[in-house]
Amino acid sequence: MTDERRLRTVDLARLAGLSTQQIRNYEDAGILPPAGRTESGYRVFGQAHRRALTTYRTLRQGYEPVPAARIMRTVHDGDVSGALALVDAAHAALHEERLSLRAASEALEALAREEPEPSARPSGGLRIGEVAALIGVRTSALRVWEAAGLLAPGRERGTEYRVYAPADVRDARLVRTLRSSHYPFDQIRPVLDGLRREGGSEALRAAVEARGRALTARTRAMLAGSGALHAYLEHARPE
Repeated sequence: MTDERRLRTVDLARLAGLSTQQIRNYEDAGILPPAGRTESGYRVFGQAHRRALTTYRTLRQGYEPVPAARIMRTVHDGDVSGALALVDAAHAALHEERLSLRAASEALEALAREEPEPSARPSGGLRIGEVAALIGVRTSALRVWEAAGLLAPGRERGTEYRVYAPADVRDARLVRTLRSSHYPFDQIRPVLDGLRREGGSEALRAAVEARGRALTARTRAMLAGSGALHAYLEHARPE
């Protein structure tokens, strides 16, 4: 006995809590398999389309909408191995994020414990070009970070050249490390504020731990999506 039941566009939309236009868009995008048509041209859906829609909505929780749509479209194009390659690529990218986070955590903890070293320059600081060369960035990056309120170097009396004290150099190192791990400015600012205010790394640890929790939540969502995709492929496999 088959569970196939004819569904109008409005029926599928109501079951999913979507608009009829969204259902049409999903079919056009390949997220749903091609629908049948009545003699008058109206779309006819079935339980296979309902399963595809449920699978996509589960997938996108972990893989995000665009990659999830690509996976479903590739499946419906008949390229299951290609769809699984997209799944593999998403998991590999997440693994790289975890490695990056671990490296950032270790580097930041070490930097947060550093005591500012006495400056070798008699005037008590380094110029912007020297700091850029020291930490491996362009001077333009240092200016951008300063404009964003992350750095606040002093100014040399008379020339008004920027002068980076040891603590400023430490902050620049921290910003560089966090930016290389894709932290936005709004998450970097409390880390620097905490270090300047307390001389400790609690804000730093909080930021890293929050990113770790987000990655864990995404991993769980991706596992759920993978399971839904597996079930969909098993159900669609011919006897």
